[in-house]
Amino acid sequence: MPKWDNAVKVVPSMDAVVKVFCVHTEPNFSLPWQRKRQYSSSSSGFIIGGRRVLTNAHSVEHHTQVKLKKRGSDTKYLATVLAIGTECDIAMLAVSDDEFWDGVCPVDFGDLPSLQDAVTVVGYPIGGDTISVTSGVVSRIEILSYVHGSTELLGLQIDAAINSGNSGGPAFNDKGNCVGIAFQSLKHEDVENIGYVIPTPVIQHFINDYEKNGAYTGFPVLGVEWQKMENPDLRMSMGMDPDQKGVRIRRIEPTAPESHVLKPSDVILSFDGVKIANDGTVPFRHGERIGFSYLVSQKYTGDSALVKVFRNSEVLEFNIKLTIHKRLIPAHIKGRPPSYYIIAGFVFSAVSVPYLRSEYGKDYEFDAPVKLLDKHLHAMAESVDEQLVVVSQVLVADINIGYEEIVNTQVLAFNGKPVKNLKTLASMVESCDHEYLKFDLEYQQIAVLKTSTAKAATLDILTTHCIPSAMSDDLKT
Repeated sequence: MPKWDNAVKVVPSMDAVVKVFCVHTEPNFSLPWQRKRQYSSSSSGFIIGGRRVLTNAHSVEHHTQVKLKKRGSDTKYLATVLAIGTECDIAMLAVSDDEFWDGVCPVDFGDLPSLQDAVTVVGYPIGGDTISVTSGVVSRIEILSYVHGSTELLGLQIDAAINSGNSGGPAFNDKGNCVGIAFQSLKHEDVENIGYVIPTPVIQHFINDYEKNGAYTGFPVLGVEWQKMENPDLRMSMGMDPDQKGVRIRRIEPTAPESHVLKPSDVILSFDGVKIANDGTVPFRHGERIGFSYLVSQKYTGDSALVKVFRNSEVLEFNIKLTIHKRLIPAHIKGRPPSYYIIAGFVFSAVSVPYLRSEYGKDYEFDAPVKLLDKHLHAMAESVDEQLVVVSQVLVADINIGYEEIVNTQVLAFNGKPVKNLKTLASMVESCDHEYLKFDLEYQQIAVLKTSTAKAATLDILTTHCIPSAMSDDLKT
């Protein structure tokens, strides 16, 4: 008889699970003036308070239409996307049709589960129209790499497979409270019977962020690269006491607010009063430790944090304003169409991770040119509007003979002036009154074109390749 009671508790919360149908039209990063062929996908979502629905960000990315279907219903309802949190892989949807909300109960959120707690993932995996239930236990709680936004946030690992289509569905504890959202993680494509769940602290952060700002603003980061201080000689050489612990700053993002106060070789001792160990971890619940980036990701964009550092045998305290990360090669371009500029068949693009993926496939981290990968992994943006501009390809024509082999090569300067981003390059070329257009490229290459003939040839090249415009709309303003 007690088993029957448990089953009754879980059933109402299952009715909050919906099937998400999405038609996607992705941009074509390699041919940025057009889009790819549309395709359809299905995934899972669930109803939360305030007449809203949560699902995964990747389930509705580049959407042209989103529809939802409730359990046991034969009607699909049109949905609008309120917010997409790419970093945390969560999206929030709304449905305007009142009929959709008849008789639905939103899920209640539960606390972060402990190790070995039972969880049940509910969703609509590919290959069926009925709801599917997968049970497992929490096998690990750690900072995970989220594949979709390439950020590191708290994640749960469970010993149950989460299949395609299941993602976006809720994970319930044994009381029927939602403790997470099923999603895809960056690593472990080859492991079996392991699933990953976005836990409630990350979900609540996303919801609170949206309610506070009317939009998703993101998870702030401390814009520093740091080194572990586990070597006793290293600590001693920096003048640290045996009982002092922390991590050494290697580099600081020039665009981060903390670049004005922190310095390389500072040792971060604590963050908001929580002491950081020599391996970069902080205490987390009973008998557990977690990377200190967890403390940072708990904050909201624009919040302040008290950072204690050790510098030149002194302990200093700084109040630091936290912002989101500005990458030189962004992990995504937030659903906007990609930028491009064309002159005399030279196609110029700004590099982003989707661009690299489009050019070199999912193994772009092995197949892309070393110079671009080095920038992707190690370079830091000097200013907020800095981009890495490349000659994506050369559309062959009489005027650019001899340059046709230039592919994905960085543009360093134009007529002797450094190229900061695509927009400045386009305006410099458009307003150029020199006799020649001279592009300084990576690997000491140069490309020189006569200004008058280059501008005259551009229109014919565009017509030949059915390209509607020499530049993307965002560069025209």
